[in-house]
Amino acid sequence: MMRLLLILKFLIKKLHQNRVFSIIFLFSLFLITSCSNQIENNLQKNQRDKPFVLTTFTVLADIARNVAGDSISVESITKFGAEIHGYKPTPSDLVKASKADLIIENGLGLELWSRKFTSTAGDIPVIVLTDGMKPLLIEGDIYNGKPNPHAWMSPKRAMKYVDRIVEAFSDLDPTNANTFKLNGENYKKKIELLDIELRNALALIPPKQKVLVTCEGAFSYLADDYGLEEAYLWPVNAESQVTPKRMLKLINKVKTNKVPTIFCESTVSSKAQEEVAKSSGASFGGTFYVDSLSGENGPASTFLDLQRHNVRLILQGLALEIVD
Repeated sequence: MMRLLLILKFLIKKLHQNRVFSIIFLFSLFLITSCSNQIENNLQKNQRDKPFVLTTFTVLADIARNVAGDSISVESITKFGAEIHGYKPTPSDLVKASKADLIIENGLGLELWSRKFTSTAGDIPVIVLTDGMKPLLIEGDIYNGKPNPHAWMSPKRAMKYVDRIVEAFSDLDPTNANTFKLNGENYKKKIELLDIELRNALALIPPKQKVLVTCEGAFSYLADDYGLEEAYLWPVNAESQVTPKRMLKLINKVKTNKVPTIFCESTVSSKAQEEVAKSSGASFGGTFYVDSLSGENGPASTFLDLQRHNVRLILQGLALEIVD
């Protein structure tokens, strides 16, 4: 530190002598600051008693915490209720990311901002949970076979997320690899029970009423697993423009299929969907959670609760009965 102060005094003295040197000074100051910040971050990482992992959104953070237990600290970059598709990272997000040992993202084009963000934050390892997974594709010629990114909405695919996290955490902290493996196995058992629970619950919906209408096409994987037909205003929130053509098409779909209830998601405005309900004669059935958890005091404070909350609303709206 003393040597750094002497260098700065020398540079400041030279700065007063000529204009050319001022450029050198500014460049040198930038290098010194950058190196100092990197050294400080490295020291902080070495001084921590356990690794620090960031996920791109709250649902992934909850899944990761179930694998991590007490061995790894896990936080989400985005907050509860944030729209993650077009999220704009803040300076404090970058500071937090620069201290992370690992960043976990979903992939399949969900986090359009993530790669630029992580490269700006520094040389931090990133794992993509959907790598190697065969995705469902968004329907429609204009989307040119783009993958639907909401794979975690399928409990069976969510178990693949768990496997990837167990592998990544074991590489990050080999001394606790057995703990991560055991935590992952226990958590997957809970997800397996959830899968059975959802399958049995959604089987109660009469075949002619199995049309699930939402704002975002975020339920493709769940619909594929449990035999539902999906309809929506837009395929992903990153393309959430409500055109008259899209709205009219959905209104006609609701009328033709006599859909009793339609829904929207927590991270977008439900105003357009409420207009669809009014124009079609359907009821607006409430708010789903998909891209974000609800927060500790809400109905979807964990990934498992998120799934149960959504299915409870579906049953209330389509099977016309309440599930406790």
